[in-house]
Amino acid sequence: QVQLAESGGGWVQTGGSLRLSCVASGSILGSDVMGWYRQASGKQRELVAEVTSGGTISYGDSAEGRFTISRDARRHTVDLQMDGLQPEDTAVYYCNRRRSRSYPLRQNYWGQGTQVTVSS
Repeated sequence: QVQLAESGGGWVQTGGSLRLSCVASGSILGSDVMGWYRQASGKQRELVAEVTSGGTISYGDSAEGRFTISRDARRHTVDLQMDGLQPEDTAVYYCNRRRSRSYPLRQNYWGQGTQVTVSS
């Protein structure tokens, strides 16, 4: 079974920085995607950033230009450097790891979530 260990969340003032880290254990068949999603109170979960095992990166609209994702595919780890944090970034951040293709086998795993709170 795949497990995702998250670290780096916490409380920060407006304009500050945090670095989130996620380390995966267990195996996924073939190529995979690792990244971060977030969910604020009363809103849907949204993509922050993700990167494939081949190095292709995608950013959500709210993250591009401020956040940077990096991955060590061999070790199945992914980091998210968050700069210029604003109160609207306050959310629970979830690490995600999934198989790149859902067919013939779907594999999709989530971390327990880590709280990021940005105060003014």
